[in-house]
Amino acid sequence: MAFEKLLDHRPDNIKRKLGRKSKVCLLNSHDIFKNIRSDNFLIMACNTRIKHVIPGIMKAAMETDSIVAFELAKSESDFKGGYTGMTPKDYWEIVVAYAEETGFDRPFFIHADHMTVKTNKEEEIKDTEALIADQLDVGYTSFALDASFNPEEDNIEITARMAKPIVDRGLGLETEVGEIKSVGQTGEITTVEEARTFIEGLKQHGFTPDLLGINNGSKHGNYLEGEEISIDLERTGQCYEAVKGHGVNIAQHGITGTPLHLVGRFADYGIRKGNVGTEWQNIAHRHLPADLMNQMKTWAKNSNKDIKLATKQFLKDINSIPESLKKSMAEESRKTATEFFKSFRSVGSASLVARKIAG
Repeated sequence: MAFEKLLDHRPDNIKRKLGRKSKVCLLNSHDIFKNIRSDNFLIMACNTRIKHVIPGIMKAAMETDSIVAFELAKSESDFKGGYTGMTPKDYWEIVVAYAEETGFDRPFFIHADHMTVKTNKEEEIKDTEALIADQLDVGYTSFALDASFNPEEDNIEITARMAKPIVDRGLGLETEVGEIKSVGQTGEITTVEEARTFIEGLKQHGFTPDLLGINNGSKHGNYLEGEEISIDLERTGQCYEAVKGHGVNIAQHGITGTPLHLVGRFADYGIRKGNVGTEWQNIAHRHLPADLMNQMKTWAKNSNKDIKLATKQFLKDINSIPESLKKSMAEESRKTATEFFKSFRSVGSASLVARKIAG
């Protein structure tokens, strides 16, 4: 019954889109994060670039009673580019269709990950604003704005500008200070002063985000052989202490490849959301037909591109694999998601949030 009551707390536009009979519990992440600021667990956000992993993640969330999020980054969304071949509308409809099909009734949100602006050029900002507008229209309920490539003053101004339609709707908001690197790259980790100045700068524009992504030494993507995993949790906690008075928690990026015993400590340092992306791609690739996977590898090698960029090129073939492979992919995703939910301490979090929001 707790989840039935929670359906009344879905955003009005989501209720209209889903229809009165739908039990899909797609929530506004702002409502979730404001209720778990002091609770010691993370919500797992899954960049599901290949759709067949989604039902397995949903099954694990049901079995562990965990909140979960599904997300695509700007680079992944097929909107003036993007390598998954899924538009925001495609992705929203895929996630909701799987929720309906599997009877998934736990609370979740659909998140726009890394709405990235790497310069202060008007054209790039407007392109990202157009993508955000499309995601808002489609029914995304959570957003991450990333202008961290820019000097901090520009980061604040660009983020504040892009955030306006999201803040006006009262939707969930994540921002970023300190560029989070890809595997093989290095960079200075975020300082406490940078975190404090950034959040105080946004507050001067009339809002604060739910979450702050920082560079604490994690990396996006698969770690290279022999590459050291070096996540500074002490600095993470210091940044959290600097911003928690504004109602802000920390978002952790780049979890694929991080030992679960280390992941299990994240919640103690103010982290409330953890992004897992490449892990699901790795699982999907293990269950694709061998001939298809070889074609994708050959394309990536000949194009001198990352294998993830082959997703769009071979999307029709990926979506047409035999049902037996879809099921095996979903099953490995279920097992892996279960381990993540346990490490994130999020077992039982769905019911917890239902009680806090719906009473």
